Amino acid sequence: MTQISILGCGWLGLPLAKVLLKNGFSVKGSTTSVEKLSVLQNLGIQPYLIALSENETTGNLSDFLENSKILIIDIPPKLRGISKENFISKIENLVPFIEKSTIENVLFISSTSVYGEDNLVVIEETKPNPETESGKQLVQVEQLLQSNSNFKTTILRFGGLIGEDRHPIKFLAGRTNIDNPNAPINLIHQEDCIGIMLEIIESNSWNETFNAVTPFHPSRKEYYTQKAIDLNLDLPEFNTEHQGFGKIISSSKIETVLGYTFVKPKL
Repeated sequence: MTQISILGCGWLGLPLAKVLLKNGFSVKGSTTSVEKLSVLQNLGIQPYLIALSENETTGNLSDFLENSKILIIDIPPKLRGISKENFISKIENLVPFIEKSTIENVLFISSTSVYGEDNLVVIEETKPNPETESGKQLVQVEQLLQSNSNFKTTILRFGGLIGEDRHPIKFLAGRTNIDNPNAPINLIHQEDCIGIMLEIIESNSWNETFNAVTPFHPSRKEYYTQKAIDLNLDLPEFNTEHQGFGKIISSSKIETVLGYTFVKPKL
């Protein structure tokens, strides 16, 4: 039975762990919440209380990684607000523990924010040109991990994450003067996120980089207006004087290399 360690059993990591267990994997999972340890334990996940900061790591990382062949890193950069920290330093503090462990493969959850906002179709070979601080730090972390010869790293760049309990329209409903009405959406459902990660693991697709966005790109105005109607929410109003721009993220590599078929193709 292959053992996998998931660093970050949050909105995406926890349901992923459940799916991995159903597919015959043994799972160790980390959380920063003492209250969540029992939740993980009750699901059959070996729970660990682990926190990374730019200055130190807390928790038994060595035991968390012991006997695992795969490490999934699913912790977002916290670069906003008063508690923001340097994400690069956090991962730099983690790397020595990976090097000393049994980990052979790393799956790092990144973001399409590593690309710029030019009007173009973006593929994995497109040069990153991040405009946000989180995007800039994600690029450096990607390079840090993939350049390490002690393990193989696959980078998975997700678009905007949505799920049954998470959708941008809940924030946009009733708002006015929203920019970029004609920019295409680049979203992906939680179920497809998990399906793609499972396919990467089962097909041993390591030392790769994948964009993961549902191949469905209506304009922001078209999509969010219809979604508000569907959910009986107040309609969002867009600023049509400034049409804006936006990229289309291509997921063709996931479909061709992994042979993956999206289960939520229309979002």
